[in-house]
Amino acid sequence: LASPHPGATTRQWSGRSAGLRRPRSAGVRPTGGAMSKALILVGGFGTRLRPLTLSCPKPVVPFCNHPILFHQIDALAAAGVTEVILAVSYEPRELVAAVDKYQAEHSAVKVVLSAEDEPMGTAGPLALAKDKLQDGPFFVLNADVSCVFPFAELLAFHKRHGGEVTIMTTPVDDPSKYGVVVADDATGCVQRFVEKPQTFVGDQINAGIYCLSPSVLERIAPRPTSIEREIFPAVAADRKLFRLKLDGYWIDIGQPPDYLRGTVMYLAHVRATAPARLAAAAAAAAAA
Repeated sequence: LASPHPGATTRQWSGRSAGLRRPRSAGVRPTGGAMSKALILVGGFGTRLRPLTLSCPKPVVPFCNHPILFHQIDALAAAGVTEVILAVSYEPRELVAAVDKYQAEHSAVKVVLSAEDEPMGTAGPLALAKDKLQDGPFFVLNADVSCVFPFAELLAFHKRHGGEVTIMTTPVDDPSKYGVVVADDATGCVQRFVEKPQTFVGDQINAGIYCLSPSVLERIAPRPTSIEREIFPAVAADRKLFRLKLDGYWIDIGQPPDYLRGTVMYLAHVRATAPARLAAAAAAAAAA
């Protein structure tokens, strides 16, 4: 995928060029059908998650017996996404090999890598992938997030309000440590962002999961850009940014203490919603 400027070219691999094959065997069977693309902001070397990333790239660090990244791709595929773009700052062979293996088992979703020549922030990767994100609304998410991933609900809400951006938000106990999303309770239209408020303005923070319309890409220059600090405030000023509150657990597992907390939260969620999965995993482990 060619970059519009020389300082941040990207290279994509899919099919034979990267060994990311798409077998004809049956794979994940999408439950949706209205959404086709997603971009995951994978990032760089995973220094925050050390020592777990000293011997393994962050996206394929096991999280409850499944690579972190593939939890997200599984949820996207189940929502009807057929192509996932991984925005990465470098090209670890272990990641390519893991995606190759994943594709051999899940042919319904195509995964491609978009590698930056320089760090492009959280919005720049969207500009680089602009030509591949024109078909309709698409999902964007941070790779460190673990939650229930209600993509179908997110897409439906995004289509109802007709704006350019929908962000998922989640409540926190101490909003003074975060950037708070202030929105109209009736419509979800975001009014402003307040960074580390010292007086209470709300408890909802950005959950790192978005649904975007292609028109928002016209706002993003092909340079290092922050989607949270530069793009979203501009969209909110035009009253075209909405928020949807996330039900259920949510956690950023990008640091070891939170990774451990996230494991407990994820397993508690599975136990409450699909206990047979835990029993099957225990039986498989015992048989091995």
